[in-house]
Amino acid sequence: MNKTIIDILEKIESNGFEAYVVGGFVRDFLLGIETSDIDICTNARVKELIDIFNDYNVTSNEYGAVKLSSNDLRIDITTYRRDLRYNGNRRNVEIEYVDNLIDDVQRRDFTMNSLCMNKEGTIIDVFNGEEDINNRIIRCVGKINDRINEDPLRMLRAVRFATTLEFRIEKELYKELKNNRKLLKQLSKERIKEELTKILVNKNAIKGLKMLRDLGFLEYIGIDYNEKLVYVSDICGMYSQLIIKDEFPFSKEEKGNIKSIQNIVNYGKIDENVLFNYGLYLSIVAGSILGIDKEYISGLNKSLVITSIKDIDISSKEICEILEVKPSKVIGEVYEVLKDLILKRELDNDNLLIRNYLFSNRKKWLDEGAVI
Repeated sequence: MNKTIIDILEKIESNGFEAYVVGGFVRDFLLGIETSDIDICTNARVKELIDIFNDYNVTSNEYGAVKLSSNDLRIDITTYRRDLRYNGNRRNVEIEYVDNLIDDVQRRDFTMNSLCMNKEGTIIDVFNGEEDINNRIIRCVGKINDRINEDPLRMLRAVRFATTLEFRIEKELYKELKNNRKLLKQLSKERIKEELTKILVNKNAIKGLKMLRDLGFLEYIGIDYNEKLVYVSDICGMYSQLIIKDEFPFSKEEKGNIKSIQNIVNYGKIDENVLFNYGLYLSIVAGSILGIDKEYISGLNKSLVITSIKDIDISSKEICEILEVKPSKVIGEVYEVLKDLILKRELDNDNLLIRNYLFSNRKKWLDEGAVI
């Protein structure tokens, strides 16, 4: 176990409290997976934790949790609790603080996430989670329908873990996931997107999507996909291939990237214009979907004569003087034509040659009011 984690556990214990690492870290430790997200549970309350870690960068919330930042680790320390009631959104849960570790462990979603570990590395396994990890099976803690109804997001988490960890969902749980699929309607799009993203960025994403379809989840989370979907490691590249039926909380940058990738894929190839207009990163993502070699795209990008309109060796003032026009939209149209000619190497990016080209075509520009 990481020394920083041991030090934090010891610090809590030296103040007279219990402390254990719990959940995903212990699961991943047994699977040989490194993780920087650490959950610690304790019988200490928030105020006591803030006093204990007064020399750390500490934040807290009303749900009995304290966050610490230490090196590259993100550490959540949570007071033992029992969840009393959910209000349709897991983040609006009513809780009761308890002093017993077992009471806290009973509220966990799956047996593999119910394991606890003390500072010596000894594992406390109340629900045979280690055996389920060894058998690579996802099983609920306690009654399945209780866990699902408490928080329907657990339905998507089951699929996510089955996808990313290559586990199988226990038969009875799989059946109840199907039977309760309408509960997904209760979830916000923010929470759905968070889990869906974790599925989509994994190399087994297509397996995860197929599972979502088989369970009947797609209709209730607002997406669909066709069989031509290609796995790419970029999340916008994955979202660009989905049929998104509902409004998802994408950032402005994500929306722009998704739309651009779709435009390139619909265009069907990567050429100089695509690289100029969309850049190398989006071109490579779209190229992956189209099956175009990354090295080819990178080589084509290196050969670009210009990478921006600003690179064209003539100013807007010069264009106005040659065409004898005032600044207007025609300037932008001229630059577009010059860009195409230069990228195709039909015109050298040389000020004198560009001036001669514009002067020679001046009458037609003015007659047609647009570029040729």
